[in-house]
Amino acid sequence: MIVVMRTDSTPEEVDAVSQRIVERGFRPELSSGEQRTVIGVLGSPFPELRNELSTLPGVSEVVPISKPYKLTSREFKPENSTVAVGDVVVGGEDLVVMAGPCSVEDEEQMVSTARAVKAAGASILRGGAFKPRTSPYSFRGMGVDGLRLLAMAGREAGLPVITEVMSPEDVETVAEYADVLQIGARNMQNYNLLDRVGETRKPVMLKRGLSATYEEWLLAAEYVLSGGNSQVILCERGVRTFEPSTRFTLDVTAIPSIRRLSHLPIVADPSHSSGKWYLVSPLALGAVAAGAHGLMIEVHPNPDLAKCDGPESLTFENFDKLMGQVKDVARAVGKVPAGAYS
Repeated sequence: MIVVMRTDSTPEEVDAVSQRIVERGFRPELSSGEQRTVIGVLGSPFPELRNELSTLPGVSEVVPISKPYKLTSREFKPENSTVAVGDVVVGGEDLVVMAGPCSVEDEEQMVSTARAVKAAGASILRGGAFKPRTSPYSFRGMGVDGLRLLAMAGREAGLPVITEVMSPEDVETVAEYADVLQIGARNMQNYNLLDRVGETRKPVMLKRGLSATYEEWLLAAEYVLSGGNSQVILCERGVRTFEPSTRFTLDVTAIPSIRRLSHLPIVADPSHSSGKWYLVSPLALGAVAAGAHGLMIEVHPNPDLAKCDGPESLTFENFDKLMGQVKDVARAVGKVPAGAYS
């Protein structure tokens, strides 16, 4: 349930409600919006608590939340949330593009890619140092050496960086180098990992699982928020369907659906969903038109020689062309592309 405070409630009245919630064995979560302040009651409150809290000074109403996810829901926070990554704001007026190779391979690859995507208009550099692969014989990343190269390339180009963290034990190390911690699709329900990134104060991007429902996805995000970390970005990266001609199927419907259900920003990953470079651009434009707050695009200086996901990676030239198209669509739907086009 949530406790909606009156518009003229005092800080002392808000504190008193929070204290009563603690005394009854639950955890309060405060959300202060432009028009109202609400206090979420985390746990499984007994029905009588609703009447008890309703009588406290400053309380307007106590509303049960019908959905199993609380902190991620629009019921808890009607206003859109934004996530700040340095000077970049995800979920605001600007469309944010994250771009770079699937995996970090060497210094020349990373520096050249960082400069190219920055020049084309990307505002966050992506690159994998720890890679979850279907086959144990595939390239699984450079580890900490890859993190160092990614961070160095980001500094060189003046871009914040995002990379995946795969285990709770690696969170602290990855957080030393990355500005955003990515939770991959295969780890969406790795609850120990979600708990651990919830303890950090780094922005987290949570990819949708291969067969996850919207509710399961938002409940996974709930783990991070309930740990105290409100800086969560959702990423639709395609789900597994019966169609074998593409790697996955990008669920464009998820974008407006999640925006209706949740206040969290959502971005789309057309590269992983399609698995084919020539499908990346039309899917990216469709996601922007559907209301995505950003895109995650794989870019490589020579996709034919990439150690990971070359067939879905754009060349520098194709990425630059895509960014020109993204600019037009974003402005048509009322967004201003960040980076070079802002």
